[in-house]
Amino acid sequence: MTEKITVGEAIARLLETHQVKNIYGVISIHNLPIADAVGRREQIHFVCARGEAGSVTMADAEARFHGLGVALTSTGAGAGNAVGSLIEACNAASPVLHLTGQVEREYLDRDASFIHEAKDQLGFLRASSKAAYRITSPENAVGIVQEAIRVAKTVPMGPVSVEIPIDVQAAEIEVPHELQPAQALQLPALTPADRDLLSQKLRQAKRPIIWIGGALCMRRRS
Repeated sequence: MTEKITVGEAIARLLETHQVKNIYGVISIHNLPIADAVGRREQIHFVCARGEAGSVTMADAEARFHGLGVALTSTGAGAGNAVGSLIEACNAASPVLHLTGQVEREYLDRDASFIHEAKDQLGFLRASSKAAYRITSPENAVGIVQEAIRVAKTVPMGPVSVEIPIDVQAAEIEVPHELQPAQALQLPALTPADRDLLSQKLRQAKRPIIWIGGALCMRRRS
């Protein structure tokens, strides 16, 4: 018999393959399948935050020291509370994976004022992140989260948000075979000819300035 697990557990297993040690977040009814899988497997430490802004800020700090920070928030106001910290992570080019809940697919984008729903949540996440994705198919969940991690860790790095409706998180899928770490795209190596050209340009410049760091993450549409 083929083993089946929830999407929430598949995401937890995927994060383990990326050697994620901590997830920072606020547990809610719209992210329980993920939080429950993390707690049950006991491979990743869940750090409860007092608010979503704090959870993303802590994930931002971890990203700066360890290469990938992960935050888990709820839908609606919960995701909205994370926006300021996402912008700070974007300005600092921190590779943060922001996983956020969403209402059931049946109620998405219907302006029905469903519990905890926010109008155009994906829109404000796109505006405050390097990229933002919505998962609408359980079978595509692992692949989309892998892509989100790859985008977050590819220069210029930055936070990437992923919306996962609660019914998708709870859906059962076959254990994915592609639970492998996502590989960031590498920039071309600097050649000796490139260095010689830069040196020449600097020597010819009348008032040269070398500005290192401080680059903003480039936002992209999903």
